Amino acid sequence: MERTATADTQASATPLAEEDSPLLDAMPRQREVLETAWGLTRPAISVSASTPAVPRAPRVPAALRLLAPWRLLPTPTGTPFTFGYGTLLVVTSLIAQYADPTLVSQLHQASSTDVTHLVSDPFLVLVASALWIVGGVLSPYAFLFLLVLTALERRIGGVRAAGVFLTGHILATLATEGTVGLAVLAGHLPDTSLHRFDYGISFGVAASTGALAGLLRPWLGLPLLALFGWTLVSDLMAFTDPMTNWGHLISLTIGVATWPLIRRWQRAERLARFGLARVEVARV
Repeated sequence: MERTATADTQASATPLAEEDSPLLDAMPRQREVLETAWGLTRPAISVSASTPAVPRAPRVPAALRLLAPWRLLPTPTGTPFTFGYGTLLVVTSLIAQYADPTLVSQLHQASSTDVTHLVSDPFLVLVASALWIVGGVLSPYAFLFLLVLTALERRIGGVRAAGVFLTGHILATLATEGTVGLAVLAGHLPDTSLHRFDYGISFGVAASTGALAGLLRPWLGLPLLALFGWTLVSDLMAFTDPMTNWGHLISLTIGVATWPLIRRWQRAERLARFGLARVEVARV
C-alpha cells in the first residue's frame, strides 16, 4: 500500500500562525508528534536544513574484528623485531637467489656453524648463520617465522621474543655440533663432518613455536605443539639429516621449557600495556 499523508500531517507541514505555533524560535531541533498510519504516536526529531549530515563510519564486520587477520603479520610499530628481522631475511634470500652462485656458496660456507667455525669464531658464525633461510622465502620455515614470531612478540615483547629465538638457535646448534665433534674424536664420524654446512633459522623458529604453544589457549596451543612435534619426529624417522632433525626436536623442547618464564613475561607485558592505556586516558 502506498503511504499517503493524513490531513493532520498535511496541516502540520503548512506554516502556522505565530500565536498557534508550538515551536520555539531559534531552535533548529525540536520534538514534534507524528501520527502513524495505525493511529499511534511516536516522537520524532525535526532537523533543520542548515544542519549538515554527519557521515557514519564504515562498520567492520564482527567476525573480521574477532579474527583480526591483520594481526597475524608483523608491522613496524606493533612488532618491530619480527618486521626488521623478516626484512633482513628477505634481502639475504634475494641475494641467495640472484647473486653469483660462487659468491653465495662462499657466504654460506663462511656463515656455517660447523665445528671448525664454532671453535675459531663462535660469535660471528652463530649470528651469521641466522641470516639465511634454507629454501628461501617460500620455505615452510619462512611462513612459520612470520606467523609464530609475530604472535610471540605481540604477547611478550620484541626483546624477549628475540631472546627465545636466539636461545633455541644457539643451544640447539651447540648441542648438535658438539655431538658431531665428539663423534669425530671417538672415530664414529669422518673428519669431513667438522666442515658440514649448518645454517638457517629453523632452530630458532622451532624454539619460538614451542614457546608460543604455552601462551595460546589449550584448544589451540596443544594441537599446534602436537602437529609440529609429529612433523619433526617424522623427519627424524626418515633419517635424511638426523643431526639437523635432532636439533629441531631439541630446540622445540627448549621452547617448551621456557613456559614458566614466558608466562610471567606475558603477564608483565599486559600490565605494562594496561598502565600505558590508563596514562593515555588520563591525558585525554
